[in-house]
Amino acid sequence: MLWKVRARIGYAVARGMLRWPFLVKQPRLWNWMQGQYGRMANLGHLPAQSFYGHLLLHRGQGFGAREEGIRLLRLAAKAGDGKSAYQLGVLSLAGDTRQPPDAAQAAQWWERAAAFGHPLAPLKLAALYRDGGPGLMADPQAAARWERETG
Repeated sequence: MLWKVRARIGYAVARGMLRWPFLVKQPRLWNWMQGQYGRMANLGHLPAQSFYGHLLLHRGQGFGAREEGIRLLRLAAKAGDGKSAYQLGVLSLAGDTRQPPDAAQAAQWWERAAAFGHPLAPLKLAALYRDGGPGLMADPQAAARWERETG
Protein backbone atom coordinates (compact mmCIF):
# COMPACT_ATOMS: atom_id res chain seq x y z
CA MET A 1 0.00 0.00 0.00
CA LEU A 2 2.77 2.42 0.90
CA TRP A 3 4.55 1.81 -2.42
CA LYS A 4 1.37 2.85 -4.30
CA VAL A 5 1.23 6.09 -2.34
CA ARG A 6 4.91 6.71 -3.06
CA ALA A 7 4.29 6.00 -6.76
CA ARG A 8 1.41 8.51 -6.88
CA ILE A 9 3.42 11.19 -5.09
CA GLY A 10 6.46 10.61 -7.31
CA TYR A 11 4.27 10.78 -10.42
CA ALA A 12 2.63 14.02 -9.30
CA VAL A 13 6.01 15.60 -8.51
CA ALA A 14 7.48 14.47 -11.85
CA ARG A 15 4.47 15.84 -13.77
CA GLY A 16 4.83 19.15 -11.95
CA MET A 17 8.51 19.33 -12.82
CA LEU A 18 7.65 19.44 -16.53
CA ARG A 19 6.75 23.10 -16.04
CA TRP A 20 10.41 23.98 -15.64
CA PRO A 21 12.43 23.33 -18.82
CA PHE A 22 15.77 23.63 -17.03
CA LEU A 23 14.82 20.63 -14.87
CA VAL A 24 13.87 18.55 -17.91
CA LYS A 25 17.27 19.26 -19.46
CA GLN A 26 19.09 17.62 -16.55
CA PRO A 27 19.80 14.02 -17.67
CA ARG A 28 19.68 12.38 -14.22
CA LEU A 29 16.55 14.24 -13.25
CA TRP A 30 14.89 13.46 -16.58
CA ASN A 31 15.67 9.75 -16.10
CA TRP A 32 14.11 9.90 -12.62
CA MET A 33 11.02 11.62 -14.03
CA GLN A 34 10.63 8.98 -16.74
CA GLY A 35 10.96 6.30 -14.10
CA GLN A 36 8.04 7.84 -12.20
CA TYR A 37 5.91 8.00 -15.35
CA GLY A 38 6.75 4.41 -16.23
CA ARG A 39 6.07 3.11 -12.74
CA MET A 40 2.64 4.74 -12.63
CA ALA A 41 1.82 3.52 -16.15
CA ASN A 42 2.80 -0.04 -15.20
CA LEU A 43 0.46 0.15 -12.21
CA GLY A 44 -2.39 0.53 -14.70
CA HIS A 45 -3.08 4.22 -14.14
CA LEU A 46 -4.95 5.24 -17.30
CA PRO A 47 -3.86 8.91 -17.45
CA ALA A 48 -0.24 7.87 -16.87
CA GLN A 49 -0.42 5.26 -19.64
CA SER A 50 -1.77 7.84 -22.05
CA PHE A 51 0.69 10.55 -21.03
CA TYR A 52 3.79 8.36 -20.97
CA GLY A 53 2.76 6.57 -24.16
CA HIS A 54 2.50 9.90 -26.00
CA LEU A 55 5.75 11.09 -24.44
CA LEU A 56 7.64 7.98 -25.57
CA LEU A 57 6.07 8.04 -29.01
CA HIS A 58 6.90 11.67 -29.73
CA ARG A 59 9.96 12.35 -27.56
CA GLY A 60 11.43 8.93 -26.86
CA GLN A 61 14.80 7.99 -28.22
CA GLY A 62 15.13 4.81 -30.23
CA PHE A 63 12.90 2.15 -31.66
CA GLY A 64 12.28 0.53 -28.27
CA ALA A 65 10.90 3.76 -26.82
CA ARG A 66 8.51 4.10 -29.75
CA GLU A 67 7.31 0.51 -29.37
CA GLU A 68 6.79 0.94 -25.63
CA GLY A 69 4.88 4.14 -26.30
CA ILE A 70 2.59 2.36 -28.76
CA ARG A 71 2.07 -0.47 -26.26
CA LEU A 72 1.05 1.98 -23.56
CA LEU A 73 -1.25 3.82 -25.96
CA ARG A 74 -2.95 0.52 -26.85
CA LEU A 75 -3.51 -0.26 -23.18
CA ALA A 76 -4.95 3.19 -22.56
CA ALA A 77 -7.15 3.10 -25.68
CA LYS A 78 -8.58 -0.30 -24.77
CA ALA A 79 -9.31 1.02 -21.27
CA GLY A 80 -11.27 3.99 -22.58
CA ASP A 81 -8.88 6.82 -23.44
CA GLY A 82 -10.04 8.64 -26.58
CA LYS A 83 -6.81 10.56 -27.09
CA SER A 84 -4.80 7.33 -27.22
CA ALA A 85 -7.29 5.69 -29.59
CA TYR A 86 -7.10 8.72 -31.88
CA GLN A 87 -3.30 8.60 -31.90
CA LEU A 88 -3.33 4.90 -32.75
CA GLY A 89 -5.59 5.70 -35.70
CA VAL A 90 -3.10 8.28 -36.92
CA LEU A 91 -0.28 5.75 -36.60
CA SER A 92 -2.29 3.07 -38.43
CA LEU A 93 -3.02 5.37 -41.35
CA ALA A 94 0.59 6.54 -41.57
CA GLY A 95 2.14 3.07 -41.41
CA ASP A 96 5.79 2.50 -40.56
CA THR A 97 8.75 0.37 -41.60
CA ARG A 98 7.13 -2.83 -40.36
CA GLN A 99 3.50 -2.27 -41.35
CA PRO A 100 2.00 -0.63 -44.41
CA PRO A 101 -0.69 2.03 -43.95
CA ASP A 102 -4.00 0.44 -42.94
CA ALA A 103 -7.06 2.69 -43.31
CA ALA A 104 -9.44 -0.01 -42.03
CA GLN A 105 -7.53 -0.27 -38.77
CA ALA A 106 -7.36 3.52 -38.54
CA ALA A 107 -11.14 3.65 -38.93
CA GLN A 108 -11.55 1.14 -36.09
CA TRP A 109 -9.36 3.18 -33.76
CA TRP A 110 -11.06 6.44 -34.71
CA GLU A 111 -14.50 4.92 -34.19
CA ARG A 112 -13.36 3.91 -30.73
CA ALA A 113 -11.98 7.43 -30.13
CA ALA A 114 -15.29 8.94 -31.27
CA ALA A 115 -17.15 6.65 -28.87
CA PHE A 116 -14.90 7.94 -26.08
CA GLY A 117 -15.67 11.54 -27.05
CA HIS A 118 -12.57 12.63 -28.97
CA PRO A 119 -13.59 15.77 -30.92
CA LEU A 120 -11.47 15.19 -34.05
CA ALA A 121 -12.28 11.51 -34.59
CA PRO A 122 -15.62 12.06 -36.38
CA LEU A 123 -13.97 14.56 -38.74
CA LYS A 124 -11.20 12.13 -39.59
CA LEU A 125 -13.69 9.31 -40.05
CA ALA A 126 -15.86 11.38 -42.39
CA ALA A 127 -12.83 12.26 -44.52
CA LEU A 128 -11.52 8.69 -44.48
CA TYR A 129 -14.85 7.17 -45.52
CA ARG A 130 -15.34 9.85 -48.16
CA ASP A 131 -11.92 9.31 -49.79
CA GLY A 132 -11.15 5.72 -48.86
CA GLY A 133 -7.62 4.58 -48.21
CA PRO A 134 -5.27 1.60 -48.16
CA GLY A 135 -7.44 -1.37 -47.26
CA LEU A 136 -10.67 0.63 -47.05
CA MET A 137 -13.06 1.41 -49.87
CA ALA A 138 -14.84 4.76 -49.98
CA ASP A 139 -18.27 4.60 -48.33
CA PRO A 140 -20.45 7.68 -48.99
CA GLN A 141 -23.15 6.55 -46.52
CA ALA A 142 -20.67 6.15 -43.67
CA ALA A 143 -19.04 9.47 -44.60
CA ALA A 144 -22.43 11.21 -44.47
CA ARG A 145 -23.21 9.60 -41.11
CA TRP A 146 -19.92 10.81 -39.60
CA GLU A 147 -20.38 14.27 -41.09
CA ARG A 148 -23.73 14.45 -39.28
CA GLU A 149 -21.92 13.46 -36.08
CA THR A 150 -19.59 16.46 -36.39
CA GLY A 151 -22.54 18.73 -36.04
